[in-house]
Amino acid sequence: MLGSRSAQGSGHPTGLDGLDERRSAWVAEAWRHVTADRLRELIIGLVDIPSPTGDEAPLATHIADTLRASGCRAAVQPLDDRQANAWARLDGDGSGPDLMLYAPIDTLTVGEESEDLPWIGAELRDDMRPRATVYDDLVVGLGASNPKGHAACVMMAVEAIAQAGIPLAGDLVAAFGAGGMPTNARPGGVRRNTGQGVGCSFLLEQGVWTDYAVIAKPGWTVSWDEVGLVWFEVTVHGRHTYVGSRHRLPYDNAIARAGELARHLEEWFVEYAERHTRGTVAPQGIVSSVRGGWPRMAAVTPAACTLRVDLRISPDTTPMQAKREFTAALEGLRDKLPGLDVDVEMILAIPGTRTDPDSWIFRSAAAGWEAFEGREHEAVRGNSGATDANILRGRGIPTVRVGMPKVGEAEAPFEIDFARGMNTVSVRAMEKLTRHLIRTAVDTVTRAHAEPAESAAPEGEPV
Repeated sequence: MLGSRSAQGSGHPTGLDGLDERRSAWVAEAWRHVTADRLRELIIGLVDIPSPTGDEAPLATHIADTLRASGCRAAVQPLDDRQANAWARLDGDGSGPDLMLYAPIDTLTVGEESEDLPWIGAELRDDMRPRATVYDDLVVGLGASNPKGHAACVMMAVEAIAQAGIPLAGDLVAAFGAGGMPTNARPGGVRRNTGQGVGCSFLLEQGVWTDYAVIAKPGWTVSWDEVGLVWFEVTVHGRHTYVGSRHRLPYDNAIARAGELARHLEEWFVEYAERHTRGTVAPQGIVSSVRGGWPRMAAVTPAACTLRVDLRISPDTTPMQAKREFTAALEGLRDKLPGLDVDVEMILAIPGTRTDPDSWIFRSAAAGWEAFEGREHEAVRGNSGATDANILRGRGIPTVRVGMPKVGEAEAPFEIDFARGMNTVSVRAMEKLTRHLIRTAVDTVTRAHAEPAESAAPEGEPV
């Protein structure tokens, strides 16, 4: 692996091992502009502007304005009157490859009781609201880690490189995509396609394109492959009848049957994950929602109840293969659930993707990781999270994912559950990720076009 001998031989990781003297000096100069105070200022600014999926335009404007003030050529890219991307570009002289540092900017939940309760819990905690609170090294607020802490690191990286005045051969692009969360449109919008990577796709369609990309999303590792996802609607049929006639008429409650089916599917998802675990991915599945019956009329049963399923797929499984496997699983449950009458429809499909680990961008990013850690790169396995990396790779841009680890219990004055893991970020971790992004960027966009393509492949496979 690039840089591993230098990192191990130095005795103390500096993050610069493996770079030549000139690039080491450039990286160090850019790092000089990375400060905890500036990172804290950036993340507070992002958290304090709400950006639920479909309503990212105010945050995109803030990002573009901030980067423009830092000396970058920046722009807002509207998708409609409520949703927008932002991007900034540091121009090279055209002799080298272009690199995109990318982060989504929408939050998974909204931060308002009317949309989030009761599904997120009994109440909205402070970390679930778009308002930043500082606890020493930690910043807490909706999306403070995922995605906004990572977006702030991208902003800091491009700002520092601009301030360092490094001569670039290729362009460095910082891109911030709307609609990066795995969600369909929220109520009130006129467009149905506001999530699932729509902003990233639009960026590429409109010419914001590069030779390589790094997406900043959680996990202190360099990931080269990622699950995709398919969504299914499973409609369980029964009989519409009245509670007063349950004992007199044929009775087949679709809701009760749907509950039985959900329990069996939860067991099947475990078997499915075991069969499809390979590389760094372990694709999972869940039953995510139930729809059926009249809440205003508890006296009757519905003739149908619909379950929604998210089934993750490895890069080796196509959406159609997943559909056939899932349909066969439902057929196989008829023996366990006699009389089961069920229909299934695939309603969303995003393939999983991978970048060749011999690609320049993986080798450069992994060499940086090794330079910080002083050891061989360690891949995190068992992953089932999907990001806009699938959009980038699917369009042909070699892409890796690098991010921060989740804040641990020992670092925080509160319990770290799923939501607080998304909504709590360490400024120290932000500084480390920012330095890594700077190193990878400088290592890439200061080279001639032919250098990454012609550089020798590393010995062996990534660990």
